[in-house]
Amino acid sequence: MDKKQTRRVLIASLVGSSIEWFDYFLYGTVAALVFNQLFFVTEDPTVGLLLAYASFALAFFIRPFGGIIFSHIGDRIGRKKTLVVTLSLMGVATFGMGLLPTYQAIGIWAPILLITLRLVQGLGIGGEWGGALLLAVEYAPPEKRGLYGSIPQMGVTIGMFMGTIALWLMTMLPEESFMTWGWRVPFILSALLVVFGLWIRKGIDETPEFKKVQESGEIPKLPIVDTLKYHWREVLIAIGAKVVETAPFYIFSTFVVSYATTNLEFTRTSTLTAVMIATVVTTILIPVMGNLSDKVGRKKLYVTGTVAMALFAFPYFWMLQQGSVALLIIATIIGLGIIWAPITAVLGTMFSEIFDAKIRYTGISLGYQIGAAVAGGTAPLVATALLVRFDNSYIPVAIYIIFTALISLVAIWAVKDRSRQQRKQILEAHESRA
Repeated sequence: MDKKQTRRVLIASLVGSSIEWFDYFLYGTVAALVFNQLFFVTEDPTVGLLLAYASFALAFFIRPFGGIIFSHIGDRIGRKKTLVVTLSLMGVATFGMGLLPTYQAIGIWAPILLITLRLVQGLGIGGEWGGALLLAVEYAPPEKRGLYGSIPQMGVTIGMFMGTIALWLMTMLPEESFMTWGWRVPFILSALLVVFGLWIRKGIDETPEFKKVQESGEIPKLPIVDTLKYHWREVLIAIGAKVVETAPFYIFSTFVVSYATTNLEFTRTSTLTAVMIATVVTTILIPVMGNLSDKVGRKKLYVTGTVAMALFAFPYFWMLQQGSVALLIIATIIGLGIIWAPITAVLGTMFSEIFDAKIRYTGISLGYQIGAAVAGGTAPLVATALLVRFDNSYIPVAIYIIFTALISLVAIWAVKDRSRQQRKQILEAHESRA
């Protein structure tokens, strides 16, 4: 494959992934600022906020179903076609949210329609991640698989960053303008991003590994059945390995916003600034770590990051307790920016290497999305519940982070480091050519 085609594949993988996560995270930020007042209208504002957060969490639980539906298409018809459908689905749902009438206009139908569109977003993101990852990994030369597989992972933090910037710009409007129409602008303009993403994806071919499966005639009739029957151990490994990547991410990026502002009296601006700086750091480090995994092995890098995550749990909260904005920023950069980067960078490639190409889309999607639903969507809720239960003590939340690291270390124990085997094969191939 020539360099031009390689570049297009990587851009298609990254752009699509970034747009999907932009749409997904935009909802989460707007839920707490706008939806609790305009859609989930109740006598008690706290109930409105809880309903808005519940609607955010709801998409996590629909994601595995999106994974099952679209990975079935991806393993039977092809990666490329599936990615066009998931991106279109996400685009329509997000654009629709920007046009929705509020509770004051249509009553109970406003939250019902909003939740319906949120579920459509959940289905879209459930199918997108696996396809974007395989597009990169299945086109990669064996010696660059870690680097290529880390590129779509950057979409998570780029999407989050774009969503934060878009809303930050809109919040500069007068409060009345923001609440009336300002919040709608990023949702409506996201349609332009989707059109660009579809144009980029249109010009790429099906992945070489899927073509091989097609030619061999080994396409399974029901990939989900084959996966659960013959590869259930790998699915459990993937779910367990996802836990330390997803729960701390939502604690460092979402939970910290309410914790630092409510419990520790930091301003919202300084907390969001800390998260944004850490997001930029991790986005830069992800491909660096992906590249490093091609040299030292995925498992080694993942285990290092996971152990560091467990060791940093208590120092993280101690730094926040000092009440210093500088320490808040440093703590967030270390946790979200540096320690999280190697874990997320190698996760996708590692998953793709433990599943056979015939059911790879289904296997990685199941592991990733179930892990995200169990540990990710619930993380801010679990952390908040622990604070309430233990008189605002951070100790149980720090123990919870350590617990997620232990679960993932147990899961990863069962993974053979395929990258080491592949490096050996590459060296043998080079020697035989010489």
